[in-house]
Amino acid sequence: MSIYFIYFLIIVLANTIGAISGMGGGVIIKPMFDALGYHSLEAIAFYSCVAVFTMSIASTYKQVKNGFEINWSNASAISLGSVIGGVAGNKLFNYLLSYYGDQKQVQFLQIILTVLSLVFVLIYTLKGTKTFQLTNLVMYFLVGGILGGFSTLLGIGGGPINVSFLIVCFSLTMKEATVYSIITIFFSQLAKLFEIAFSGSYENFDLSLLIAIIPAAIIGGYIGGIISGKLSDKWVTKLFVSVVCLVILMNLYNGWQLYH
Repeated sequence: MSIYFIYFLIIVLANTIGAISGMGGGVIIKPMFDALGYHSLEAIAFYSCVAVFTMSIASTYKQVKNGFEINWSNASAISLGSVIGGVAGNKLFNYLLSYYGDQKQVQFLQIILTVLSLVFVLIYTLKGTKTFQLTNLVMYFLVGGILGGFSTLLGIGGGPINVSFLIVCFSLTMKEATVYSIITIFFSQLAKLFEIAFSGSYENFDLSLLIAIIPAAIIGGYIGGIISGKLSDKWVTKLFVSVVCLVILMNLYNGWQLYH
């Protein structure tokens, strides 16, 4: 089966789920691409970045069309933080690749950090009630920086971590958090793409795959935006928890496969 078709199907499915739940798709795309093993860790991070970035545009457009009212002051503050965090996260990712000289070790580190963060997300989503109700724009900026850096370092878009962190810090509803999560993903991944462009690293990737990745990301993001507008917070939460459990299992499998 053609790699173009396989990647297309994975991204449509991942981004549809990601747009509904605020996960961004990358948290599903990254471990699935890792499991397939067609490309290097750096290339997978790039393709995942393009997919979730494209999805974030389609999904945000559809959410606005659905009538969701975005607080643009908060969105601007978190977006600026995401850009700075995205650049820092990508620099750290490249440093780790250079430091270890072995992408297996970096991938294993990504898996450990992803699983630990997702376990926290799962526990909080199921049991957590404490929120901080922050309103200061500086806090939106700082939270955006943390989430942007973490998402680009792990190569997953950061969605589930974004959603839980936003709920904890700002007492948002699940659906509000998913929209601001997608906005954060857009700017953090935009920063990463600019970083790659300025470093001239595009020549390291097979750009022909983008003819499958970009349309798939648009379709997934748009479909997810449509479905999200019809679902209640309760159903979004159920989907969110289910996908987090699935992604934890996928990452544990990939970690086991690395050294067996």
